[in-house]
Amino acid sequence: MIKNYFKTAFRQLWRNKFRSLLTMLGLAIGISAALVISLIVYYEFSFDTFLPDKERIYRVVIDANFNGVEGHSVGVPAPLGNAIPTELTGVERTVPVFQFQGDATAQVRVEGDQSSEPRTFKKQRQVVFTNNDYFQLLAYDWIGGEPSATVGQPYTVVLTESRAGLYFPTLSPIEVIGKQLTYNDLTVTVSGIVRDLDKPTDFSGKEFISLATIDASPLKDNFMMDVWNDWMAYSQLYIKLEADHTAAAIQTQLNTLYRSHNTASGKDITLTLQPLWDIHFNPHYPSVGGRIAEKSTLYGLLTAAAFLLLLGCINFINLTTAQASQRAKEIGIRKTLGSSKTQLIQQFLGETVLITSIATVFSILLVPLILHLFATHIPPGLGADFMGQPGYLVLLSLLVLTVGFLSGCYPALVLSRYRPTETLKNQVSSRTGQSRQATIRQTLTVSQFTVAQFFILATFIVTQQINYSLDADMGFDKEAVIKFDTPRDQEQKRTALLHTIQSLSGVELASSGFLAPADQGMSFTNVSYHNGKEELKPTTQIRWGDENYLNVYRIELLAGRNVLPGDSTKELLVNEQFTKAIGFQRPEEALGVSLNWNGRTVPIVGVMKDFHHQSTRALISPLLFERNSGSTFHVRLKPNRDGQSWSDALTQIQKAYGQAFPGEEFNYQFVDEMVAQFYEREQATAGLLAWAMSLSILISCLGLLGLAMYTVNARTKEIGIRKVLGATVTSIVRLLSKDVVKLVLIAIVIASPIAWWAMNQWLEDFAYRIEIQWWMFVGAGLAAVVIALLTVGGQAIRAAMANPVDSLRDE
Repeated sequence: MIKNYFKTAFRQLWRNKFRSLLTMLGLAIGISAALVISLIVYYEFSFDTFLPDKERIYRVVIDANFNGVEGHSVGVPAPLGNAIPTELTGVERTVPVFQFQGDATAQVRVEGDQSSEPRTFKKQRQVVFTNNDYFQLLAYDWIGGEPSATVGQPYTVVLTESRAGLYFPTLSPIEVIGKQLTYNDLTVTVSGIVRDLDKPTDFSGKEFISLATIDASPLKDNFMMDVWNDWMAYSQLYIKLEADHTAAAIQTQLNTLYRSHNTASGKDITLTLQPLWDIHFNPHYPSVGGRIAEKSTLYGLLTAAAFLLLLGCINFINLTTAQASQRAKEIGIRKTLGSSKTQLIQQFLGETVLITSIATVFSILLVPLILHLFATHIPPGLGADFMGQPGYLVLLSLLVLTVGFLSGCYPALVLSRYRPTETLKNQVSSRTGQSRQATIRQTLTVSQFTVAQFFILATFIVTQQINYSLDADMGFDKEAVIKFDTPRDQEQKRTALLHTIQSLSGVELASSGFLAPADQGMSFTNVSYHNGKEELKPTTQIRWGDENYLNVYRIELLAGRNVLPGDSTKELLVNEQFTKAIGFQRPEEALGVSLNWNGRTVPIVGVMKDFHHQSTRALISPLLFERNSGSTFHVRLKPNRDGQSWSDALTQIQKAYGQAFPGEEFNYQFVDEMVAQFYEREQATAGLLAWAMSLSILISCLGLLGLAMYTVNARTKEIGIRKVLGATVTSIVRLLSKDVVKLVLIAIVIASPIAWWAMNQWLEDFAYRIEIQWWMFVGAGLAAVVIALLTVGGQAIRAAMANPVDSLRDE
């Protein structure tokens, strides 16, 4: 029986090759998109799910509130990790994780032996200081050394198998034990080798220096191991609770412990236990060098995948029911010979599952190509091999069965209902065009184009907002300006380098300071103004640089003057928003006003025109500027007239940097590119929407093409008669196209208000945003109509130009 089902299915596929190709192509596109999207989502939600007792693992983070300004940090006071085991109950494991300061990288020197020279690896990442509990928490597999005997000793390091192979490529893991490595100025001995974690995780360490090394070395002061009232992002802390204790109870104990050691500012800070499952998704607590996945984006991707799959299923239903009359006699004969309705349903569902399986196999082959094409949207570490995960294979099987059932259920029910007497008398085909199946096909076609129209509108509006944000007047000139960091503890060399750079032929102006006017980071300061009645404390950001900083970025002064050269802060600049926040309507009114800042009384000598200090998502807030040189250089290059000027200037700057700081790596960034990075999330969204839009239009057009072919074939004799009676080609094309245009217009009417509402919700994230205009909907609607007409136009013209004798010959 099953063998006959498959035989019949293959015969049908071969007999209707083009229709089968359209059906499978529509399904394959939807399934390919669903496979890649589900792969991304499954991967993101798999982070750290392999850890034993994962529900009892938490990260300690900080929630702060200073004068109404909220802040969050993954960094905690360094001594907290040492205090928890002795002062708290209910904690099974305490795992401090420290990274190197600065850019969280280290220069690693591998000592040579008699047959090799020493080798140096610059800017090595994923080097951490931690304790033995770290390896117990993550259940590492040891292939060299013993954790209890090695991790607790100072001046030792445990390497992952990949790093051991990098540093000592000719040695086995056992032979690496006892070798020495130097991290910056810290020499340690390899005491253990562990296998690399092969599952998605936010624990990214590859080299683990024993935590005891910090206390036994000069690093103790650098890491502030005895300081309770300060913290840094490089000091993180994880804990694992005992089975019978709750997070709320431990968090209460934790804050009591913290405030007992930090009586000065502890009242403004709350230590919070962040669950392990939240670490990969919470944007308030980004780790140094870590990556945050947005659940809203993932859910949006799943929605897009569901729509694309639905479009593929609609395609199948439309094309199958449109061809129903061609199988009517087959069904009549089968029923006459004794086939039951159940057997027919099984036959047609089997055909659907077969088509779906073929489409799925084709889609699986396309996955590596799609991952390559959309590499910018694919999470790092995700490859096609991840599809071999048992959980994902189960998901894939369910996908095939679900799509097969949804696609084949309705056609199977429709076809199995035909009565033998009607089908054998050829009465089905005469009624098909007016049957309710035709209405359902029209409804499904409208549904397809509604989805496609929504994606067209969404893509257009998102792109418009991104372009608006990128081209918006930021209040400063970001073009042709680069910024780069220099070592913080070498002020004399920095001063000399600044003069050298300023003298270069390709440099217009150079300045030293810290953050650019708009930067990835934020820096707040406490400042107040007493107006005689009350003390005002606006939430204020701060920027600082030397006297050339404003000129490098061409920031306009509305009143007063720029800061003067000097070694200490004796005067401040503020922006327009600050003057309004302290009660002045005109900028010049604030000149000479004294502010209470850092325990000193400092006058306002200038008012800057407002500029964006974050992306256009945020409102411009009060800001002050102090004169203070820093370790970040800001350099405006001269106009690039010949295409080579900037390249030559950058080469000269790099050479000067190398002479000032030998051995240090020179990394620069154009400020306009940095500002563009503010909108990476939106650009990724636009790219994915464009992808979904293209696929939805393609699938819809495939279905429309199949229906157009069916309509033309069904109306061949009608068209012949019309031509004999004098109908022109234009009138026949108009006749065959008007129904399609009507369906597309209905889809536009349905999709437009939905898209308007959804895009308004999305635009609410932007303080400075475009307005959704009527012409956007008109443009998107015209695009949909043109696409539909191009799809059916070829079939309509071919039918209209056919010789009517051929179509009427059988009459």
